[in-house]
Amino acid sequence: MAYLDYNATVPVRPEVIEEMSRALAAGGNASSVHTIGRKAKATLEKSRATIADMINCRPQMITFTSGGTEANNIALRCVGAERLIVAATEHDSVLDVARHFPGETDILPVSERGLIDRAELENLLKNSDRKTVVSIMLANNETGVIQEIAELSELVHYYNALMHTDAVQAFGKIPLDFRALGVDMMSLSSHKIGGPQGAGAFVAWEKIDVEPLIRGGGQELGRRSGTENLPGIAGFGTAAGMVPKSLQAMQQIGEWRDRIEQQLSRHSNKVRFFGAASDRLPNVTSILMPDVSSETQVMAMDLEGICVSAGSACSSGKVKASHVITAMGGSEQEASSTIRVSLGWNSKQEDVERFITAWCKLYDRKHGA
Repeated sequence: MAYLDYNATVPVRPEVIEEMSRALAAGGNASSVHTIGRKAKATLEKSRATIADMINCRPQMITFTSGGTEANNIALRCVGAERLIVAATEHDSVLDVARHFPGETDILPVSERGLIDRAELENLLKNSDRKTVVSIMLANNETGVIQEIAELSELVHYYNALMHTDAVQAFGKIPLDFRALGVDMMSLSSHKIGGPQGAGAFVAWEKIDVEPLIRGGGQELGRRSGTENLPGIAGFGTAAGMVPKSLQAMQQIGEWRDRIEQQLSRHSNKVRFFGAASDRLPNVTSILMPDVSSETQVMAMDLEGICVSAGSACSSGKVKASHVITAMGGSEQEASSTIRVSLGWNSKQEDVERFITAWCKLYDRKHGA
Protein backbone atom coordinates (compact mmCIF):
# COMPACT_ATOMS: atom_id res chain seq x y z
CA MET A 1 0.00 0.00 0.00
CA ALA A 2 1.06 3.58 -0.67
CA TYR A 3 0.12 5.47 2.48
CA LEU A 4 -0.56 9.14 1.65
CA ASP A 5 -2.74 10.09 4.62
CA TYR A 6 -0.18 11.42 7.11
CA ASN A 7 -2.40 14.29 8.21
CA ALA A 8 -4.90 11.72 9.49
CA THR A 9 -2.26 9.85 11.47
CA VAL A 10 1.46 9.32 11.08
CA PRO A 11 2.78 5.74 11.14
CA VAL A 12 4.40 5.09 14.51
CA ARG A 13 8.16 5.32 14.29
CA PRO A 14 10.13 2.16 15.23
CA GLU A 15 12.02 4.07 17.92
CA VAL A 16 8.70 5.02 19.50
CA ILE A 17 7.51 1.41 19.57
CA GLU A 18 10.76 0.41 21.26
CA GLU A 19 10.42 3.08 23.96
CA MET A 20 6.76 2.28 24.56
CA SER A 21 7.61 -1.40 24.96
CA ARG A 22 10.22 -0.47 27.55
CA ALA A 23 7.73 1.70 29.44
CA LEU A 24 5.08 -1.04 29.34
CA ALA A 25 7.53 -3.60 30.67
CA ALA A 26 8.74 -1.28 33.43
CA GLY A 27 5.20 -0.49 34.60
CA GLY A 28 4.59 1.78 37.56
CA ASN A 29 2.34 4.69 38.48
CA ALA A 30 3.99 8.09 38.27
CA SER A 31 2.13 9.17 41.43
CA SER A 32 3.62 6.38 43.56
CA VAL A 33 6.53 7.27 45.86
CA HIS A 34 8.37 3.93 45.75
CA THR A 35 11.24 3.09 43.43
CA ILE A 36 9.15 1.86 40.50
CA GLY A 37 6.83 4.86 40.84
CA ARG A 38 9.77 7.25 40.87
CA LYS A 39 11.15 5.64 37.71
CA ALA A 40 7.76 6.04 36.06
CA LYS A 41 7.72 9.69 37.13
CA ALA A 42 11.19 10.18 35.65
CA THR A 43 9.99 8.76 32.31
CA LEU A 44 7.00 11.10 32.40
CA GLU A 45 9.10 14.17 33.15
CA LYS A 46 11.70 13.25 30.54
CA SER A 47 8.99 13.32 27.89
CA ARG A 48 7.64 16.60 29.23
CA ALA A 49 11.09 18.17 29.09
CA THR A 50 11.73 16.89 25.55
CA ILE A 51 8.47 18.31 24.24
CA ALA A 52 9.09 21.60 26.04
CA ASP A 53 12.52 21.84 24.42
CA MET A 54 11.04 21.22 20.96
CA ILE A 55 8.48 24.05 21.28
CA ASN A 56 10.49 26.48 23.46
CA CYS A 57 8.46 26.54 26.65
CA ARG A 58 8.96 25.51 30.26
CA PRO A 59 8.16 21.87 31.10
CA GLN A 60 5.66 22.88 33.78
CA MET A 61 3.58 24.61 31.09
CA ILE A 62 2.73 21.23 29.55
CA THR A 63 -0.32 19.25 30.66
CA PHE A 64 -0.57 15.78 29.17
CA THR A 65 -3.98 14.91 27.70
CA SER A 66 -5.59 12.12 25.68
CA GLY A 67 -4.97 14.04 22.45
CA GLY A 68 -5.52 17.27 20.54
CA THR A 69 -9.30 17.17 20.92
CA GLU A 70 -9.11 17.18 24.71
CA ALA A 71 -6.49 19.94 24.64
CA ASN A 72 -8.75 22.07 22.45
CA ASN A 73 -11.66 21.48 24.83
CA ILE A 74 -9.58 22.60 27.80
CA ALA A 75 -8.53 25.80 26.01
CA LEU A 76 -12.08 26.77 25.10
CA ARG A 77 -14.08 25.43 28.05
CA CYS A 78 -11.82 25.61 31.09
CA VAL A 79 -10.26 29.09 31.30
CA GLY A 80 -13.35 31.09 32.20
CA ALA A 81 -14.20 32.35 28.72
CA GLU A 82 -17.46 34.24 28.33
CA ARG A 83 -17.01 34.61 24.59
CA LEU A 84 -15.33 32.58 21.86
CA ILE A 85 -14.02 33.77 18.51
CA VAL A 86 -13.01 30.84 16.29
CA ALA A 87 -12.00 30.61 12.65
CA ALA A 88 -14.44 29.04 10.19
CA THR A 89 -11.77 26.55 9.09
CA GLU A 90 -11.01 25.14 12.55
CA HIS A 91 -11.05 21.46 13.38
CA ASP A 92 -14.40 20.07 14.52
CA SER A 93 -13.08 19.77 18.07
CA VAL A 94 -13.03 23.58 18.16
CA LEU A 95 -16.12 24.30 16.05
CA ASP A 96 -18.32 21.83 17.92
CA VAL A 97 -17.31 23.34 21.27
CA ALA A 98 -18.21 26.75 19.85
CA ARG A 99 -21.60 25.45 18.71
CA HIS A 100 -22.44 24.21 22.20
CA PHE A 101 -20.79 27.06 24.11
CA PRO A 102 -23.22 28.67 26.58
CA GLY A 103 -21.78 32.14 26.10
CA GLU A 104 -21.31 34.33 23.04
CA THR A 105 -19.70 32.82 19.93
CA ASP A 106 -18.42 34.43 16.74
CA ILE A 107 -17.18 32.54 13.68
CA LEU A 108 -14.31 34.34 11.98
CA PRO A 109 -14.41 34.10 8.16
CA VAL A 110 -11.38 33.40 5.99
CA SER A 111 -10.43 34.57 2.51
CA GLU A 112 -10.36 32.43 -0.63
CA ARG A 113 -6.72 31.79 0.24
CA GLY A 114 -7.79 30.42 3.62
CA LEU A 115 -6.34 33.31 5.61
CA ILE A 116 -7.83 35.20 8.53
CA ASP A 117 -8.96 38.76 7.85
CA ARG A 118 -7.13 40.80 10.48
CA ALA A 119 -9.55 43.72 10.16
CA GLU A 120 -12.54 41.43 10.72
CA LEU A 121 -10.90 39.96 13.81
CA GLU A 122 -10.25 43.44 15.16
CA ASN A 123 -13.88 44.44 14.59
CA LEU A 124 -15.03 41.44 16.59
CA LEU A 125 -12.58 42.14 19.39
CA LYS A 126 -13.67 45.78 19.61
CA ASN A 127 -17.31 44.93 20.08
CA SER A 128 -17.22 43.18 23.44
CA ASP A 129 -15.80 43.64 26.91
CA ARG A 130 -16.49 40.02 27.92
CA LYS A 131 -13.60 37.66 28.68
CA THR A 132 -12.73 36.34 25.23
CA VAL A 133 -10.73 33.39 23.94
CA VAL A 134 -9.68 33.48 20.28
CA SER A 135 -8.84 30.12 18.71
CA ILE A 136 -7.07 30.03 15.34
CA MET A 137 -5.15 26.97 14.17
CA LEU A 138 -1.55 27.46 13.15
CA ALA A 139 -1.79 25.22 10.07
CA ASN A 140 -4.95 23.79 8.60
CA ASN A 141 -5.34 20.03 8.66
CA GLU A 142 -6.94 19.85 5.19
CA THR A 143 -5.22 22.54 3.12
CA GLY A 144 -2.06 23.12 5.15
CA VAL A 145 -2.60 26.90 5.05
CA ILE A 146 -0.44 28.60 7.69
CA GLN A 147 -1.82 31.58 9.60
CA GLU A 148 0.22 34.57 10.80
CA ILE A 149 -0.32 33.59 14.42
CA ALA A 150 2.35 35.87 15.92
CA GLU A 151 0.77 38.97 14.35
CA LEU A 152 -2.73 37.86 15.28
CA SER A 153 -1.62 37.20 18.86
CA GLU A 154 -0.45 40.80 19.20
CA LEU A 155 -3.84 42.04 18.07
CA VAL A 156 -5.70 39.69 20.40
CA HIS A 157 -3.62 40.78 23.38
CA TYR A 158 -4.12 44.46 22.53
CA TYR A 159 -7.80 43.89 23.25
CA ASN A 160 -7.02 41.90 26.42
CA ALA A 161 -8.25 38.58 25.04
CA LEU A 162 -6.56 35.18 25.27
CA MET A 163 -5.04 33.50 22.21
CA HIS A 164 -5.16 29.75 21.61
CA THR A 165 -3.70 27.96 18.62
CA ASP A 166 -4.30 24.37 17.56
CA ALA A 167 -0.80 23.40 16.45
CA VAL A 168 -1.60 19.71 16.03
CA GLN A 169 -0.85 19.63 12.28
CA ALA A 170 2.04 22.09 12.39
CA PHE A 171 4.16 20.19 14.93
CA GLY A 172 6.86 18.23 13.12
CA LYS A 173 6.23 19.88 9.76
CA ILE A 174 7.36 23.45 10.43
CA PRO A 175 9.46 24.87 13.30
CA LEU A 176 7.28 25.49 16.35
CA ASP A 177 8.12 28.14 18.95
CA PHE A 178 5.53 28.80 21.65
CA ARG A 179 7.15 32.04 22.80
CA ALA A 180 7.71 33.45 19.32
CA LEU A 181 4.08 32.79 18.38
CA GLY A 182 2.98 34.89 21.34
CA VAL A 183 0.06 32.63 22.18
CA ASP A 184 -1.36 31.92 25.62
CA MET A 185 -2.36 28.33 24.91
CA MET A 186 -1.48 25.62 22.39
CA SER A 187 -2.72 22.11 21.54
CA LEU A 188 -0.49 19.23 20.41
CA SER A 189 -1.06 15.59 19.48
CA SER A 190 1.31 12.65 19.64
CA HIS A 191 0.02 10.64 16.69
CA LYS A 192 0.55 13.50 14.24
CA ILE A 193 4.33 13.32 14.75
CA GLY A 194 4.89 9.55 14.68
CA GLY A 195 3.93 8.85 18.27
CA PRO A 196 1.02 6.74 19.50
CA GLN A 197 -2.64 7.68 19.47
CA GLY A 198 -4.16 8.54 22.83
CA ALA A 199 -1.61 11.12 23.98
CA GLY A 200 -1.49 14.87 23.51
CA ALA A 201 -0.66 18.08 25.32
CA PHE A 202 -2.28 21.31 26.43
CA VAL A 203 0.37 24.01 26.71
CA ALA A 204 -0.29 27.23 28.61
CA TRP A 205 1.43 29.89 30.66
CA GLU A 206 1.31 29.09 34.37
CA LYS A 207 -0.55 32.35 35.06
CA ILE A 208 -3.64 31.08 33.22
CA ASP A 209 -6.19 29.72 35.67
CA VAL A 210 -7.43 26.38 34.31
CA GLU A 211 -10.56 24.78 35.73
CA PRO A 212 -9.99 21.00 35.34
CA LEU A 213 -12.07 19.32 32.66
CA ILE A 214 -11.44 16.01 34.44
CA ARG A 215 -11.42 16.00 38.24
CA GLY A 216 -9.96 13.40 40.55
CA GLY A 217 -6.51 12.84 41.99
CA GLY A 218 -5.05 16.16 40.89
CA GLN A 219 -2.39 14.84 38.52
CA GLU A 220 -0.66 17.16 36.04
CA LEU A 221 -0.32 19.98 38.59
CA GLY A 222 -4.05 19.81 39.23
CA ARG A 223 -4.97 20.65 35.64
CA ARG A 224 -5.92 17.15 34.48
CA SER A 225 -6.72 14.31 36.86
CA GLY A 226 -6.30 10.62 36.13
CA THR A 227 -3.34 8.26 36.08
CA GLU A 228 -1.14 9.34 33.20
CA ASN A 229 -0.86 7.15 30.11
CA LEU A 230 2.81 6.44 30.72
CA PRO A 231 3.55 4.26 27.64
CA GLY A 232 1.74 6.76 25.41
CA ILE A 233 3.52 9.73 26.93
CA ALA A 234 6.88 7.93 26.69
CA GLY A 235 6.20 7.37 23.00
CA PHE A 236 5.10 10.99 22.59
CA GLY A 237 8.36 12.20 24.09
CA THR A 238 10.42 9.95 21.84
CA ALA A 239 8.54 11.13 18.75
CA ALA A 240 9.02 14.75 19.84
CA GLY A 241 12.74 14.15 20.12
CA MET A 242 12.72 13.10 16.46
CA VAL A 243 11.02 16.29 15.26
CA PRO A 244 14.33 17.83 14.05
CA LYS A 245 14.77 14.77 11.81
CA SER A 246 11.20 15.19 10.54
CA LEU A 247 11.82 18.85 9.74
CA GLN A 248 14.94 17.98 7.75
CA ALA A 249 12.87 15.65 5.57
CA MET A 250 10.33 18.35 4.73
CA GLN A 251 12.33 19.82 1.83
CA GLN A 252 12.21 16.52 -0.08
CA ILE A 253 8.59 15.97 0.92
CA GLY A 254 7.72 19.46 -0.31
CA GLU A 255 9.31 18.70 -3.67
CA TRP A 256 7.19 15.56 -3.97
CA ARG A 257 4.04 17.50 -3.10
CA ASP A 258 4.91 20.08 -5.75
CA ARG A 259 5.49 17.33 -8.30
CA ILE A 260 2.01 15.93 -7.65
CA GLU A 261 0.46 19.34 -8.28
CA GLN A 262 2.56 20.00 -11.38
CA GLN A 263 1.77 16.64 -12.98
CA LEU A 264 -1.94 16.83 -12.24
CA SER A 265 -2.08 20.37 -13.62
CA ARG A 266 -0.43 19.20 -16.82
CA HIS A 267 -3.01 16.46 -17.16
CA SER A 268 -6.01 18.74 -16.64
CA ASN A 269 -6.54 22.49 -16.54
CA LYS A 270 -9.65 21.93 -14.43
CA VAL A 271 -7.88 20.57 -11.37
CA ARG A 272 -7.67 22.97 -8.43
CA PHE A 273 -5.51 22.99 -5.30
CA PHE A 274 -7.13 24.76 -2.38
CA GLY A 275 -4.78 26.97 -0.40
CA ALA A 276 -1.99 26.81 -2.98
CA ALA A 277 -1.77 30.62 -3.15
CA SER A 278 -0.87 30.80 0.55
CA ASP A 279 2.06 29.70 2.66
CA ARG A 280 1.33 26.03 3.38
CA LEU A 281 2.69 23.00 5.15
CA PRO A 282 5.05 21.30 2.68
CA ASN A 283 3.53 17.85 2.99
CA VAL A 284 -0.12 18.31 2.00
CA THR A 285 -2.26 19.18 -0.99
CA SER A 286 -6.04 19.58 -1.22
CA ILE A 287 -7.08 18.44 -4.70
CA LEU A 288 -10.35 19.15 -6.49
CA MET A 289 -11.36 16.73 -9.25
CA PRO A 290 -14.50 18.38 -10.67
CA ASP A 291 -17.73 16.39 -10.76
CA VAL A 292 -16.27 13.30 -9.08
CA SER A 293 -17.27 12.80 -5.46
CA SER A 294 -14.63 12.63 -2.76
CA GLU A 295 -15.93 9.23 -1.72
CA THR A 296 -15.57 7.88 -5.26
CA GLN A 297 -12.02 9.19 -5.44
CA VAL A 298 -11.02 7.77 -2.07
CA MET A 299 -12.48 4.36 -2.96
CA ALA A 300 -10.84 4.37 -6.40
CA MET A 301 -7.46 5.17 -4.87
CA ASP A 302 -7.95 2.44 -2.28
CA LEU A 303 -8.59 -0.09 -5.05
CA GLU A 304 -5.28 1.02 -6.56
CA GLY A 305 -3.54 0.40 -3.23
CA ILE A 306 -3.30 4.07 -2.27
CA CYS A 307 -4.54 5.58 0.99
CA VAL A 308 -5.81 9.17 0.82
CA SER A 309 -8.68 10.95 2.55
CA ALA A 310 -11.59 13.27 1.86
CA GLY A 311 -10.43 15.79 4.45
CA SER A 312 -10.43 15.54 8.22
CA ALA A 313 -10.26 12.00 9.59
CA CYS A 314 -12.25 12.93 12.71
CA SER A 315 -15.72 12.50 11.25
CA SER A 316 -16.59 9.01 12.49
CA GLY A 317 -15.61 7.44 9.18
CA LYS A 318 -18.09 9.56 7.24
CA VAL A 319 -17.21 11.16 3.92
CA LYS A 320 -18.85 14.57 3.90
CA ALA A 321 -18.44 17.94 2.22
CA SER A 322 -15.46 19.81 3.63
CA HIS A 323 -16.41 22.85 5.73
CA VAL A 324 -12.88 24.13 5.15
CA ILE A 325 -13.42 24.32 1.39
CA THR A 326 -16.82 26.03 1.67
CA ALA A 327 -15.36 28.52 4.17
CA MET A 328 -12.77 29.38 1.51
CA GLY A 329 -15.50 30.13 -1.02
CA GLY A 330 -15.78 26.72 -2.64
CA SER A 331 -19.21 25.43 -3.60
CA GLU A 332 -20.84 22.46 -1.87
CA GLN A 333 -20.15 20.43 -5.00
CA GLU A 334 -16.47 21.41 -4.96
CA ALA A 335 -16.24 20.67 -1.26
CA SER A 336 -17.71 17.23 -1.98
CA SER A 337 -15.22 16.56 -4.80
CA THR A 338 -11.97 17.30 -2.98
CA ILE A 339 -9.44 14.88 -1.52
CA ARG A 340 -6.42 15.39 0.70
CA VAL A 341 -3.04 13.85 -0.05
CA SER A 342 -0.44 14.11 2.70
CA LEU A 343 3.08 12.73 2.93
CA GLY A 344 5.52 12.03 5.75
CA TRP A 345 8.61 10.33 7.11
CA ASN A 346 8.12 6.98 5.37
CA SER A 347 6.84 8.29 2.01
CA LYS A 348 8.71 7.27 -1.11
CA GLN A 349 9.09 8.56 -4.66
CA GLU A 350 7.25 5.51 -5.99
CA ASP A 351 4.25 6.34 -3.78
CA VAL A 352 4.05 9.75 -5.41
CA GLU A 353 4.33 8.36 -8.93
CA ARG A 354 1.77 5.69 -8.17
CA PHE A 355 -0.71 8.30 -7.01
CA ILE A 356 -0.14 10.53 -10.05
CA THR A 357 -0.77 7.60 -12.39
CA ALA A 358 -3.90 6.48 -10.51
CA TRP A 359 -5.34 9.99 -10.33
CA CYS A 360 -4.85 10.60 -14.06
CA LYS A 361 -6.38 7.21 -14.83
CA LEU A 362 -9.46 8.02 -12.75
CA TYR A 363 -9.76 11.49 -14.27
CA ASP A 364 -9.70 10.08 -17.80
CA ARG A 365 -12.27 7.45 -16.91
CA LYS A 366 -14.66 10.04 -15.48
CA HIS A 367 -14.07 12.88 -17.93
CA GLY A 368 -12.87 11.12 -21.07
CA ALA A 369 -9.26 10.85 -22.17
